[in-house]
Amino acid sequence: MPLPPKTLAQLHAYLAGGRSSSRALTEQALDAATHSSEAGKTFLAVHAASARATADAIDLQRAAKLPLPPLAGIPISIKDLFDEAGQTTRAGSRVLDGAPAAANDSTIVQRLRAAGAVIIGRTNLVEFAYSGLGLNPHYGTPRNPWQRESGRIPGGSSSGAAISVTDGMAAAAIGTDTGGSVRIPSALCGLTGFKPTARRVPMQGVLPLSPSLDSIGPLARSVACCALLDAVLAGEAPNALKPARLQGRHFAVPRTLVFDGIDATVAAAFESAGRRLSQAGAVLVDIDLPEFAELAHINRLGGFTASEAWAWHRPLLETRGGDYDPRVAGRMRRGAAMTAADYLQLQSDRRRWIASLTARLTDFDGMLMPTVPVIAPPIAALDSNEELYAATNLLILRNPTLINFLDGCALSLPCHAPGEAPVGLMLAGLRNEDAQILRLGAAIEAALS
Repeated sequence: MPLPPKTLAQLHAYLAGGRSSSRALTEQALDAATHSSEAGKTFLAVHAASARATADAIDLQRAAKLPLPPLAGIPISIKDLFDEAGQTTRAGSRVLDGAPAAANDSTIVQRLRAAGAVIIGRTNLVEFAYSGLGLNPHYGTPRNPWQRESGRIPGGSSSGAAISVTDGMAAAAIGTDTGGSVRIPSALCGLTGFKPTARRVPMQGVLPLSPSLDSIGPLARSVACCALLDAVLAGEAPNALKPARLQGRHFAVPRTLVFDGIDATVAAAFESAGRRLSQAGAVLVDIDLPEFAELAHINRLGGFTASEAWAWHRPLLETRGGDYDPRVAGRMRRGAAMTAADYLQLQSDRRRWIASLTARLTDFDGMLMPTVPVIAPPIAALDSNEELYAATNLLILRNPTLINFLDGCALSLPCHAPGEAPVGLMLAGLRNEDAQILRLGAAIEAALS
């Protein structure tokens, strides 16, 4: 039996009230992580022994009425990019098979352990986190929970992270977000995901994709869950999330680029969400953001992701290039053609772009847009057609990656009607507006529910 679809606060109440134990929750998560239909494609490693030991220790502390940290005894999954002492970080690849195990925990693993989390295991992802679709030819692709029999993508790169939560293998998951890799699977699988301002959560002990853009964030069942996990990851004191008032808040709705190629399901869900927010007193303002249209040209040579991935992967691509997913290796190799002058120009363009957008958005409380403009497409069609894979990947990454380049923060919240295909509403802010976005996100969540 999998974990029940409860928020972290609800699970905490279960534990505090004696309605369940950490060991019982952990056994439910482990059962799903080893026996459910998607288990083998969701986890690259399941930590059954250490998870049980942690849960038992928490239960003893709870029985002794000792003070407990905020995640005490709650099962959490982590993406296979984070170092754990004694584990090999493979990043969803075969290329690192046989690499030495990590000597130490990454900072975020240290903080999760200190917060009392039961780490269930390491989740699958797109190889080296380099795609928004979630496909992995080495370890398989877990299927989206919506219309599972039709075999739709989970979104990526944090594919296993999302499915670990939707299928009750973990109460929440920790992923990374370089161009949407937390928000995309959250949107496509009906979860809430948060991408913080990048510098707030340290990348020590994390296998990088693009250090200029990488960030670490949670996938969970509510904004409050994300806020709690974000505080733990950032080393901040967790405080009760107080929703902001929506009355009189002004939100920019960019009409440049972000609605191009939108499908009817996403369009209808976004419009419905907008009406409900307006009824709650929010002011939605359609605006043009010409900077959004410029970004493809700025990144025409491959951008930070290609150049910085190439710098890290060049030795491996030269010696083991044939072991990579060719769709990943091809994108990395674009970075080989970038010169130092190209890279410096990219940095300059980014600073100018951020300054220009910041000036346009200064009077708004946040931006609202579809997280992803389409519902989850079938895996089989993308796996068999390289051109379709490339085009769909660009489309699905397009809106989220705007916020990474902006060095901003963003939530993806479910905005679809029950029983319909999952659709994400993205609430985004400028850098270091994390607390405001989380408080506004909690208010939006309440208005949409």
